[in-house]
Amino acid sequence: MIDLQDISKVYQVGEERVRALNHVTMHIYPKEFVSIIGPSGSGKSTLMNIIGCLDTADAGIYRLDGIPIGDYSENQLAKVRNQKIGFIFQNFNLISKLSAEENVELPLIYRGVRASERTRRVREALERVGLAKRAKHLPTELSGGQQQRVAIARALVTEPSLLLADEPTGNLDSRTSKEIMDILHELHEQGNTVVLITHDNDIARQAPRSLHILDGKVTEVRL
Repeated sequence: MIDLQDISKVYQVGEERVRALNHVTMHIYPKEFVSIIGPSGSGKSTLMNIIGCLDTADAGIYRLDGIPIGDYSENQLAKVRNQKIGFIFQNFNLISKLSAEENVELPLIYRGVRASERTRRVREALERVGLAKRAKHLPTELSGGQQQRVAIARALVTEPSLLLADEPTGNLDSRTSKEIMDILHELHEQGNTVVLITHDNDIARQAPRSLHILDGKVTEVRL
């Protein structure tokens, strides 16, 4: 599914050139659950952005589902993000004026899915994360864990082949973090490919396979 070959990314910061990714080669297979762990400044955010088609590499080859996408235009990358990737972020990124169901529905509206189909898929996505009874609630009326569940439902509603979770438990207490990780495990068991980005060893070791990133270099580790 995810095949990175000799990927490098350099940023210009003032007069200094910072190598965020340094000849990264890695492979994640379909239906795997993999964690990528690293401290702040290690390059994990850059790696996530490239995997998620939010940014492109300066060198190397990225194949997603066997297709090289390094030369894709922004419109083509946006189409890949919309059709293949579900994003789960640390800060939830919910729209405060929209209800839970309306937040989950947004990606389907962008895709042009008809109203009756949107209604069905939104209901099913919220049921999968145990929030069907909170569908009409605004984000401010939900706990942090419930907001993250809405974000997971929003990621699921487009039926992506890849779930990319960036520090999904970073703003949650330990009990709620466990609930969110349980959901991710359930989604993996149902056949979803899950890539979890984290700085927390306890969270990372819950994935069957872990990759460590430091100074822009990736190695496989046992936690």
